[in-house]
Amino acid sequence: MSDSEPIATAPEAEANMVMDEEDRLRPQFVERVLDAVAAGDDETARELVEPLHPADVADLIELAARDEREGLVKALAGLVDADVVAEMNEHVRETLLDALGPQQVADLAGQLETDDAVAILEDLEEDEQRAVLRAMEPDDRAAIEEALTYPEESAGRLMQRDLIAVPEHWTVGQVIDYMRSTDELPTDFWEVFVVSPSHHPVGTCKLSTILRAPRDRRVSDIMLAEQTLIPVDMDQEEVALRFQKYALISAAVIDGEGRLVGMVTVDDIVHIIQEEASEDVLRLSGAGDDGDINEPVMESYRSRVRWLIANLGTALVASMVISFFEGAIEQLVVLAVLMPIVAGVGGNAGTQTLAVTVRALATNQLTGSNRWRAVGRELNVALLNGSTVAVILGIGVMLVFRDPMLGGVIAAAMMTNILIAGTVGSLVPLTLERMGVDPAVGSSIFVTMTTDSMGFLIFLGLAVGTGLVG
Repeated sequence: MSDSEPIATAPEAEANMVMDEEDRLRPQFVERVLDAVAAGDDETARELVEPLHPADVADLIELAARDEREGLVKALAGLVDADVVAEMNEHVRETLLDALGPQQVADLAGQLETDDAVAILEDLEEDEQRAVLRAMEPDDRAAIEEALTYPEESAGRLMQRDLIAVPEHWTVGQVIDYMRSTDELPTDFWEVFVVSPSHHPVGTCKLSTILRAPRDRRVSDIMLAEQTLIPVDMDQEEVALRFQKYALISAAVIDGEGRLVGMVTVDDIVHIIQEEASEDVLRLSGAGDDGDINEPVMESYRSRVRWLIANLGTALVASMVISFFEGAIEQLVVLAVLMPIVAGVGGNAGTQTLAVTVRALATNQLTGSNRWRAVGRELNVALLNGSTVAVILGIGVMLVFRDPMLGGVIAAAMMTNILIAGTVGSLVPLTLERMGVDPAVGSSIFVTMTTDSMGFLIFLGLAVGTGLVG
């Protein structure tokens, strides 16, 4: 071994046996833990798992087979605490909570921040939810019951109630002494909110600013009066966009009368961004809102089959177009060989435009101010793509089939269909958004139907119209 080659320490070497280069649990480690549980060696299983972060313990439970999870959780005993439950996939967590009594679930929820506790309880059946709430401490129960009154996926569900709020006439010294003497501080916070006597937020102070200021300085002299306030009923996707736009670490949440009722922190926003991005991708593909590999089979079936049935209907439209040209296809069978190319490439072009447009709408890049400019941009892209693909395809067909007319017809059809794809790929989601419908839902069905049916119609129509077939 050369002098320059690093030598792994024992903890590093052991960590390398647990996690791979992408910070995922190695299959060999998962098998070791599950084998120990299966052999009844719970002590070894706990020794292996104890050094893991709660998020990694949650991953371990999710990686186990459904029928292995209950035994694994029992073997790990006290290691599966509230932090682990909060990190779990919602379907795995739901299965775990079903095996616990109301008091056990209440104890877990009581150890968490309000937002994490709400995330656990909101998925329970109504009667189970009531039983758990009855078993909780009165203060915790009141906070969670209030949160559950807000709409799902709103700032009210997302926020945590534990925060630091001080009056503007306090000095820096009073703020520091208050934080040192108060036991019930939030677990994580980066700023102190400044409020008026009526509890309306009037400013905010970063912790770094407080620590650097003299003790006799008034909070009103060092606070930032401008701040981003989040209405309690704002959708979580819009909350995430504000955090991204203004580079926020935390933000105050206000009720309808402008009073401070909670705060949202960036660690929650990271989960929201991932959740919303995944949701849009799944909706575009027709895989439902969840699309989780831990989702029960029947739930996945119900969420996907309706879109497949809708797609079946749109496929019938394309089939009807083909039936109108049955005679032409019988005369020149090569048309049947080539027409899927026109429809397929057009569909892909439409999907590209659709994905760009839906993303732009989701991130507020596309608004009423630049709507038509964006549509024009996509048409220019479609024109360039169509020209390139049409030339390549037309020359290829002409050389293979030794028929310049056939090459010209398919080139013209391809060019036209890609232009149509660019048009519908941008206009369909814009139209759905104007109608108040999520543009990620159903857009792909309309785009696919249009590019398929128009691709067949244009190609076969040109073949007949140009005299390529009688």
